[in-house]
Amino acid sequence: MKRQILVIGLGQFGMALARAVSDRGHEVLAVDRNAERVQEASTFVDQAVALDATDEHALARLAPERRDVVVSAIGDEGREAAIIVTALCRQMGARHVVARATDSVMERILTLVGAHEVVNPEKAYGQRLAGRLLFTGVIEETPLGPGLAVAEFVAPGAIVGRSLAQLELPRRFAVTVVAVRRQNETGADVIMPDAATFVAAGDVLVVVGKAGAAQELVERLG
Repeated sequence: MKRQILVIGLGQFGMALARAVSDRGHEVLAVDRNAERVQEASTFVDQAVALDATDEHALARLAPERRDVVVSAIGDEGREAAIIVTALCRQMGARHVVARATDSVMERILTLVGAHEVVNPEKAYGQRLAGRLLFTGVIEETPLGPGLAVAEFVAPGAIVGRSLAQLELPRRFAVTVVAVRRQNETGADVIMPDAATFVAAGDVLVVVGKAGAAQELVERLG
């Protein structure tokens, strides 16, 4: 279903977010005070507007209460603006406000003024990069919560040609395969596996389980 997303702040994070959401077929209204950034965004979003979103009357014209999601993507250059915009969007009845923070203090403040969700892109990327650097053989490991992670890795040779039922990965390694990416002549297919799915050479397994469990699997079976 096509969703309406309001992105306020077109720095590197906001611009990338607006493009990614638009590329997935959703309706994006992109907003920034900088006319050059707005002009750039106008080439790929449905609508781009240059205005100061901390102006209550200007923000009201964007009808945040009618959007499925409002993202305050304002970064370090406008900490006060980020707080004001988040608070105003909540006061105007926005259904779901996602606010960007760059440190733990901002995370707490944005939560206090009403953000439904607070994200810290730099922190999240640092955690993901740490997984890539520390876990050899694992393409990526992303934390999902305390002690839980989603990870991707190329299937070790020892499990190729065997079914997931035969491998008993949940029992042996505390991981569950939730998807398989398999190369074909035109790219890759994403398979939603079941117990009867056989692992092929070159498959990338996407698993959910204990943090570090995917690395243990790769080291023991690689």
